[in-house]
This record gives sequence, structure tokens and C-alpha cells, in this order.
Amino acid sequence: MTRRSLLPLLAAPLSAAPKARIRDIEIFQIPVNKRGGWLLVRLRTDAGVTGIGDASHGYDEPKTIAHLKQFTEALKGRSFSEIEYLRTVAHPLVKPGEHAVAAALGGIEQALWDIAGQVYGVPTCDLFGGRILDSVRNYANINRATTDRSPADFAGLAARAVQQGFTAIKLASFDGFPKDPAKVEAHIAKGIACIGAVRDAIGRAPDVLVDAHSNFTVERGLKLAEELGKHRLFWLEEVVRGIPGLAAINRQAKMRTAGGEDLFGVQEFYRYASGGAADVLMPDIKYCGGLLELKKIAAMAEGAGLAVSPHGPASPVGNLAAAHVCVTLPNFLILECAFGEVEWRAEILDPPEQLAPGGMLTVANRPGFGATLNDKEISKRKA
Repeated sequence: MTRRSLLPLLAAPLSAAPKARIRDIEIFQIPVNKRGGWLLVRLRTDAGVTGIGDASHGYDEPKTIAHLKQFTEALKGRSFSEIEYLRTVAHPLVKPGEHAVAAALGGIEQALWDIAGQVYGVPTCDLFGGRILDSVRNYANINRATTDRSPADFAGLAARAVQQGFTAIKLASFDGFPKDPAKVEAHIAKGIACIGAVRDAIGRAPDVLVDAHSNFTVERGLKLAEELGKHRLFWLEEVVRGIPGLAAINRQAKMRTAGGEDLFGVQEFYRYASGGAADVLMPDIKYCGGLLELKKIAAMAEGAGLAVSPHGPASPVGNLAAAHVCVTLPNFLILECAFGEVEWRAEILDPPEQLAPGGMLTVANRPGFGATLNDKEISKRKA
């Protein structure tokens, strides 16, 4: 959209809201690595304004794409502002653990907020109450970039992330939990060794976060939390499945606990928070219902005295979208950034994603998200 075409929209009086209406959607499948790719969207309006969103990691990409098209069809001809209408269409279709539908909702909802910011001529964060932070701290999730899953592999990636300015590193060294009970203890020991190798490689100053991906029993989880105390963790994430078990870990652990990445909607997060499952809630804008739902979840968490750290090891689009809400949150703690997956990550956006030392991501003072998709780069990378 050109500056000239935007001016009539900005000049519209408040009594006559801009009438940019949804026209169609572009969907981009971007292969990344063996862990999966990115599914990006660009929503188009009849006024020439476009918005971008991230619908990645729905675990069933054809289903996510089908729902992206279904939700766009439902919005066709409607105003960019009808986000509550989208919620009435999509929410009944999201079942517990149903990431494909939730990701489709999240991707389109993000794009609508990007469009809204552009139409009104303000950064999207201004539509969520305005910023109280200029930038947000990111941790480097090195898990998706690991190959041989060895202590040396994790340590090397962690050291590289610190060299590039990150001050917090996350790994999930217990992935691939064996089904053979006889091999479990050795697997846990290797996972702990990977954490120790990371701490040795980066020293005591940077923060280390560990995601257990719900692999443990409560008994083993309590033992793990005790064992990892010596590594001075920033947090321990999702050790077991189920709120009662998580609450038991939370009561005993000497470090923060975090979780909730798979939950949808403020109701599920309320049950999680009121059950004492974690100190830090981790809504993912691709799964939780989008930016508006993130704001609602954060407000609920604030009332409960809990911090919020959005989950999101996907594309720069998702990180930027989440950051626009994060800068408005008094209980924001830290944001997730997938590190080391592909060297061209930053170039997917125009202007490119840029993290300052400390893993700091600044929200620009430009309308909408302040960035667009880089069509030249996407044409080289898309499936």
C-alpha cells in the first residue's frame, strides 16, 4: 500500500470508520528444517492494505490451510475490525489440543491487527493500550537447531547464541524419551549432562531455561527439579502432564516454573493458573487464540500475580506480532526466539528482523506491525 492510498483512510472522521474490507488471503509454506517449517499469511483488503500473520506448527498443515481459507471466506466483504466476529466463527471449532484450527485462527487474527494499525496510522501496540516498554527481551531457543542432541551440540549452539548477544538460552534436552523403562534413567542422565554442558559453555551470567516437554512422572520430576537446582535455572518448563502434577512440582521447585504453551483461550489458562500449575504462563499467539486472547490471558495472570512469557519458536512474523502486545504488559517477563535454524531467518521480513544485544527486539513506531513480508526472499524459500 502506498502513502497516497493510505491518506484517505487516515483522513476519515471517527464517525465514519474506514471501510477497508477483507478480500482474500495469500498463504506461504516455507520449509525450514526437519523439525518443520513456517506457514505465513498475508490478508488483503479492497482498500489495498495488507496484514501479515504466522500460522505455523499446527501439526497438520493441510488442515491449517483449509481453515485459513474457511475463515477468510467467512470474513470476505467484512471490515478488518470484525475480530470478535472471527472469534465467534473459529472458537467453536477449536478442540482441546487441536492446533491446526487454532493456528489458522491465530494467523488471520494477527493479520487483522496488523491491518488495523495501518488503517488507523498507529503501531498495533497502541490498539492494546499503548507501550510501557520500547523493546522486549528474547531468549534463544536452541532446541530446534540441534542435530545430534549431544552435550557438545547443545553447548556449541548455546555459546554461539551468547556470542550473538543473547543473555538467555533455552533447551529441551530430554526430548526423545525412551519407551523402554530400562533406558529411562540413562536418558535423563544425558539430558542433565547437556544442561551442565550448556552452563559450562556460557558461564554463570546468562540465564538458562529448560523445557522438559511433559516427559516425566511426578516422582521423577521432583527429583529432576532438585537435581537441576545447582544449575541456577531461570525456569523449569512443563515437567509433567496435568495440572495436579505440575502444581506438585511447582510447590517443591526452587526455581520458577513455566508452561501453558498448548492451551487455548482465557478459560483454559484460568484453570491452569488457579490450579497452581506454574509461576509463568506461556500463551502462544498461534495456539491461544491470537493477540486479543493474549492480552486477556495476561490481564487474568496479572490479577493472579503471575508473569507472562509468550511461547513462539516459529517465524519472525509471530515474534513481531507477539511483541506488539508484550510491550503493553506490566507482567511481561521474556519472549521466545528460535535460534540457529536458518541463516536467512531475519530476511523474511522487510525491514529485516533485528535483535539488539541482550536479545532485545524493538517495536518500531510505524503503523501496524511495522514490517511486511519480503517477497523476494519468500520467492526463494517457499515450497
